[in-house]
Amino acid sequence: MIIESVLGASAAAGIGASARWNWWRPKVASGIPALMYHKVGDYPKGSKLQKLWVTAADFRRQMDYLKSHGYTTLHFQDLADIEDGKTPCPAKPVLVTFDDGYANNHELAYPILKELGLKGNIFLVYETLDSHNAWHNPDTEPWIRMLSWPDIEEMARSGVIEFGSHTMRHRVLPEISLEEARWEMFESKKRLEEKLGRPVTGFAYPYGAGAYVPAVRELARAAGYRYDFGIKQGISPWPWKPESGPLKRLLIRGDDFMLDFHLNLTRGRARL
Repeated sequence: MIIESVLGASAAAGIGASARWNWWRPKVASGIPALMYHKVGDYPKGSKLQKLWVTAADFRRQMDYLKSHGYTTLHFQDLADIEDGKTPCPAKPVLVTFDDGYANNHELAYPILKELGLKGNIFLVYETLDSHNAWHNPDTEPWIRMLSWPDIEEMARSGVIEFGSHTMRHRVLPEISLEEARWEMFESKKRLEEKLGRPVTGFAYPYGAGAYVPAVRELARAAGYRYDFGIKQGISPWPWKPESGPLKRLLIRGDDFMLDFHLNLTRGRARL
């Protein structure tokens, strides 16, 4: 039984009495799961966003799970090649995505992905690169280092990581003018493409805000992003139709168990 293999027999025995997990949901038969990570490592003292920190040990266990269960990790370009008929869709596709572009993605997540032969995608906040997470209030979430351009260039050359946009400054898009929102999306795409020397086709809305606001989403599409991602929990069907809404993702939390990871991938949701 898969639950026993993930948790162990003793823990699995108590699942039936638990109202915490969605183990009873039917399996998602098809679609492309998109895992959503933020920070990898141990959360710092004073962090109020501890659930967004996944330890390196947990991240390795999760990536080992993908590999041992036959998943094929994809880049945004792989999605495009599948849509364009250049390559077949693998039997068990999955996207590994990271929001924001923290330095710990390079220090801790990237070596694990590289070692295991897996791929990842990082959404970058352009004006914070070589700096810190300036959008956070340091009283509730300590400032930490963001990726440097040498980090980004190394990961891009390796073929392990593809990069997408997470705007220029990580602002709440529906709370600013449409003109400012347009600049956030258009300018970040332009500058990233200039630096990376390749098309940037993936976009994630900061905080998920604006993903379901028609005027904001129209700007993302007009900017030329082929794939736009929200934070709504679930698995989008494949083939994906942009008119159906942004691609859903699966938030991977720091307090998740491996059962959560399994249920997210197979049911589209772990928690009630």
